[in-house]
Amino acid sequence: MASTCEASAVHSGIAQIALKLFSADAQAADPAVTKIISILLLCTSTFFVIALHYVNKEWKLGRDIKLSLEALFQRVPDISGSINLPKVDGNDEKQGGTVNKPLSLIDPASPSLVQCYSPSSLSKIGTVPNLSAKEVSVMALRSKNAQQVWKSTTFAQRRRVLRTLQKYVVSHVDEICLLCAKDSGKTQVDALLGEILTTCEKIRTLLHHGETWLERSPREVNPMMMHKTAYVEYVPLGVLGIIAPWNYPFHNMLNHVLSGIFSGNGVVTKCSEHTSWSSMYFHNICRAALEENGFDPDLVQLCTGMAETGKALVECPHIDKIFFTGSPNVGRHVMKGAAPFLKPVVLELGGKDAMVFCDDVKLKEVIPWAMRGCFQNCGQNCCGVERLFVYESIAKDFINGIKDKVASMRQGCPLGDDVDCGAMVMDQQCDLIQALVDDAVAKGAIVHCGGKRNTTTAGQFYQPTLLSGVTSEMRIWKEEVFGPIMCVVVVPGDNDDVCVNMVNDCPFGLGSSVYSASKSRALAIGSQFNTGMFTANDFGVNYLIQSLPFGGVKESGFGRFAGPEGLRSCCLERSMVIDRIPGVKTTIPGAIDYPMNTTQGMGFGKGLVELFYGDTLWGKVKAIVNLIRHG
Repeated sequence: MASTCEASAVHSGIAQIALKLFSADAQAADPAVTKIISILLLCTSTFFVIALHYVNKEWKLGRDIKLSLEALFQRVPDISGSINLPKVDGNDEKQGGTVNKPLSLIDPASPSLVQCYSPSSLSKIGTVPNLSAKEVSVMALRSKNAQQVWKSTTFAQRRRVLRTLQKYVVSHVDEICLLCAKDSGKTQVDALLGEILTTCEKIRTLLHHGETWLERSPREVNPMMMHKTAYVEYVPLGVLGIIAPWNYPFHNMLNHVLSGIFSGNGVVTKCSEHTSWSSMYFHNICRAALEENGFDPDLVQLCTGMAETGKALVECPHIDKIFFTGSPNVGRHVMKGAAPFLKPVVLELGGKDAMVFCDDVKLKEVIPWAMRGCFQNCGQNCCGVERLFVYESIAKDFINGIKDKVASMRQGCPLGDDVDCGAMVMDQQCDLIQALVDDAVAKGAIVHCGGKRNTTTAGQFYQPTLLSGVTSEMRIWKEEVFGPIMCVVVVPGDNDDVCVNMVNDCPFGLGSSVYSASKSRALAIGSQFNTGMFTANDFGVNYLIQSLPFGGVKESGFGRFAGPEGLRSCCLERSMVIDRIPGVKTTIPGAIDYPMNTTQGMGFGKGLVELFYGDTLWGKVKAIVNLIRHG
């Protein structure tokens, strides 16, 4: 009797998983209980997967089960022992006093090195190589050689590398956030939201959807070609060149590496000279994930240096496509550098995103969104809110309700005490912000709080600023600020059409959002914006939904990353046509074969046209007769 109740090894294993998940006691001595727990977990999991499948019709049940089993039973290595992240001590950063002059990035005594310093303290934290064009070419060639093997890997092997990365990131959140805070001056919470959360979701999306997005895409054939099968296949381009910005050093380091290697490419990244120190460590995480899984770490390369290093990457013959994120001015230089080689580029060039508060919103609900939209990462955010359009009837109450919150924001070193707003990565950006604020004030704008550098602490800080009365003749209306400035624009007469015209009066077109008590009203307004992305009653979630393409129009650039469009942009889209029916092949009819007989050729050709494109039955019958006569 006891033998009939004995649990199998499979049941025991599944029961152990359930007990570890839901109970501190991972022991189930009774075989009958073990079997019941096992069956319940399997049934619950199956029901959960099926339910999700029917909630989202885009999901594929077979794929979901395969990936779930892969994640459950195929363990990935722990690369923690291969990575030596530096210990970050906030005590060394907390310095008082006046603002010191930042270090020169290039030391005249050592022009082959780039000096790295913390923007929140101006203390030197290290050096990285200032690579030459020759050194960049060598790195690109290494990646190209490694890609010859990597392009033949299976999607399961690529997922294993990405899962290894994700395992490391999830278990080292604090360390990564501290490195980002030290190198770019952002708060640790901003690092978690903008660096960790986005990167983990990027990995999850690629693990779950990446293979599906790169599967062959069947295409319809016309009646004339009914004996053929047509499809598009997505083939790795080779080696991608990435020029990454400085505002999110961890995410920008991994973003295109993830999509690049998952699509079968090698990746060479030129990180910003302003955040090279942390980028070196983050790059090593990618290499370790490849190496621990048995692949050549040379597939991914990191170039450090100044503008000439980036120029060398654009012009390198081993690079097949460029992905650039930065300013419109530099983006034009990238296009110019790639043009002689007819090298394709994707440009994400920032924006002046609009957030609209209609007259029917509840101010207590939308004020936190305005704060997060304007001051996330100290305003150094591609899709940050640079123009806050508030309807006239609520504008006064909005300003009164938010100015104390802006004025009370704590600013300082992000490694020690709690702060709300970090430092500016580039010192010259503070000068640009000041020029924009001064111009606005000179033309009638009102500074309610802030409006100048923060000189109470060492480092590159600009005070969180509330600016109202902003109008179209001011520079700040159309020039990207990229700093902690909340620009309030009043929409006269609470008029939706006027609001649309004001929002579109801008050279940029990246993202936008509208808040209204009526979802249909918000959508009606937002659908008229000339922007690449729009969100109703929310902010920034476009990027957290990694199945959506990210990018803009006008001065915000062109091309997309993220989503199937972004992943496929890492590939050659190759059109394929093959025979559908074995033994049935296309031959050249004698009427149109060489040497040509014009009478027969024209008669046969007109017969084809009439047969497939004519609109009368009698005409098609005559066409068949002509084909027989002239064929």
